[in-house]
Amino acid sequence: MAHVLVIGGSRGIGLEAVRQALEAGHRVRVLARTARRIPVRHPNLETMAGDALDPVTLRRALDGVDAVILALGIAAGPGMVLRPVTLFSRATRLLLPAMREAGVPRLICVTGFGAGDSRDRGGCLHRLAFAVFLKRAYDDKDIQEQLIRDSDREWVIARPGILTDGRRTGRYRVMVEPETWRLGTISRADVADFLVRQIDQDRYIGTTPALAG
Repeated sequence: MAHVLVIGGSRGIGLEAVRQALEAGHRVRVLARTARRIPVRHPNLETMAGDALDPVTLRRALDGVDAVILALGIAAGPGMVLRPVTLFSRATRLLLPAMREAGVPRLICVTGFGAGDSRDRGGCLHRLAFAVFLKRAYDDKDIQEQLIRDSDREWVIARPGILTDGRRTGRYRVMVEPETWRLGTISRADVADFLVRQIDQDRYIGTTPALAG
């Protein structure tokens, strides 16, 4: 079993990934500003409260781990629309060289349907939502994805569609080829299921699959 660092594991997809990685028998370390507040207790769980944009904290968090699940998120609100978003790219610029220095080979990252070359695949309503609400965040996710693509790590970038709070089903589509990409809904629990499976599987290394239920 692996020792996994989850960055952004205090809520949403990241918290689901923490739960499922522990269930799968992995040792888990969580790095998040509110890591000590997460509602999970387990002998194989270590929480580390800190900022993913702090290089010293990152180096400590990466010590002894085998893989990283990067599940950063930002709160929805006016700031996401009105101000530039740089969290995703800034964190990734720091993380990749830190992983190399620490000898951590694998990065499993979640962005979203509409990032990178999936931007125009969601239809008219999806494009309108991007133009009004999501463009700044996804412009930064585009940079993040390119940084990961250009790196020398073993990477997988998951692009889930519209997220729900449904249960984990294990029944979802993993669409690797661009001609198969379709926007759909998927539970955060099922996204986490995919992320955790990539800890010790190689099938999707170097790909950017879209996920939908």
